[in-house]
Amino acid sequence: MSLKGKTLFVTGASRGIGLAIALRAARDGANVAIAAKTAEPHPKLPGTIYTAAEQVEQAGGRALPLVVDVRDEASVLAAARQCATTFGGIDICVNNASAINLAPTEQIDMRRYDLIQQINTRGTFVTSRACLPYLKQAANPHILTLSPPLNLKPQWFAPHLAYSISKYGMSLCMLGMAAEFRAAGIACNALWPRTTIATAAVEFALGGKAMLQRSRKPEIMADAAHLILSRNARECTGQFFIDDAVLYESGVRDFERYSVEPGGALFADLFVDRALPAPPGVQLQFLYE
Repeated sequence: MSLKGKTLFVTGASRGIGLAIALRAARDGANVAIAAKTAEPHPKLPGTIYTAAEQVEQAGGRALPLVVDVRDEASVLAAARQCATTFGGIDICVNNASAINLAPTEQIDMRRYDLIQQINTRGTFVTSRACLPYLKQAANPHILTLSPPLNLKPQWFAPHLAYSISKYGMSLCMLGMAAEFRAAGIACNALWPRTTIATAAVEFALGGKAMLQRSRKPEIMADAAHLILSRNARECTGQFFIDDAVLYESGVRDFERYSVEPGGALFADLFVDRALPAPPGVQLQFLYE
């Protein structure tokens, strides 16, 4: 299973999970378009499209840093075109870019409501759509979106309705596109972490450093994504995957190496139901119920 020579278009790949997915593909010798907004260093968040591109090159891949705002259709279309021109096509689209705001209905202002809808649901739709002409020409085309399994329990909506709508909208894109483009052989799947992941979003928007210590590293999502993207697209579509379940199915038994601090219970992520069985030995603490 290798992505050698494949071309990935990854949104939000300047840091976090997106960068980890890019680096895992780069180790195979893949081409990666780093499609993200951060061109200049952020005062609080590490990484730009250029530092990410350097890391991809150092890992063994070819990189194309692109300044992209997924809210801007013209920006996305131009970036996809440049990626395809540079590398000779696009094999894989990874919808990783996402904004988080867990404010309840009466507290979220409409400007921020619009922002998370535009980046999350609309951005996924626009980016997937922009990549479709190139994916249709690829040998084993995949669209992978980092969004949760669809579960309509009210508990996942009541505390942060606006955010839940935006993330479930991403998943609905995959549900619909999987059926819409099945005949074209384009796999459309979603991937979600069972636990919180040690990213800037977790540190600044969720639980700070204390939560980081009981989270997993982004590499677990990257390894799970690699397994999915290596599968036969015609035989793997319309699925809502959980990261460690994908790895367990492939034979992985040691999950401690993914923990920021091995040992002890990990925080279950949003949208992870107790009914979803974890691999043996994985201890979870459910904060969102």
